[in-house]
Amino acid sequence: MIFILNKTNSIANRFLAELRDINIQQDRLRFKRNQERLGEILAYEISKKLKYTEAEVQTPLGTANVNYPAEHPVIGTILRAGLPFQQGFLNFFDKSDGAFITAYRKVKKNGEFIIQIDHISTPNLDNTTLILCDTMLATGQSVVQVCKELMATYTIKTLHIAAVIASTEGIEHVRANLPKANIWVCAVDEEMTTKAYIVPGLGDAGDLAFGEKV
Repeated sequence: MIFILNKTNSIANRFLAELRDINIQQDRLRFKRNQERLGEILAYEISKKLKYTEAEVQTPLGTANVNYPAEHPVIGTILRAGLPFQQGFLNFFDKSDGAFITAYRKVKKNGEFIIQIDHISTPNLDNTTLILCDTMLATGQSVVQVCKELMATYTIKTLHIAAVIASTEGIEHVRANLPKANIWVCAVDEEMTTKAYIVPGLGDAGDLAFGEKV
């Protein structure tokens, strides 16, 4: 299943436009907050797919029948760019545990790159719903390799992959390698540069959020 947020007009389109805007995105606080907002919106959309149980809540005047989530998904992210986006999910799924993975592109001498995973910090993911958040889904290689690494250790019940902006190639790569994963994105762009940056995209999300790395 693939859900694309900007296929329907909503206030989310403004947050996405501000993330892309070369002038507005220089406001680092606003850049991170807009990622957070989009994470909250996608968290709401994903919450519709979870299982719920009936319960009663005592009010000052009586009792009300309500539906509570029957589970709390684990919210994971790939450091560092995905942290503000993940926070949006955690704002809504406030009883959820978090998972953190360090993965990055390691460039080889011939100019090609491989995905290097250095660290995984996660709760037990057996029989859980995992939402893996990363701001940009470019080639899709990082997300696929991280998910396969987790799935080799844990029996994940349901996998959701969420991104602010994805490339067409990245979505196809995820679908080919993780056919059971649900994909949730705010927008899809068609092109990528030779260095695997999404076009028009928004630039380097990690640098814009946290400063240029050396």
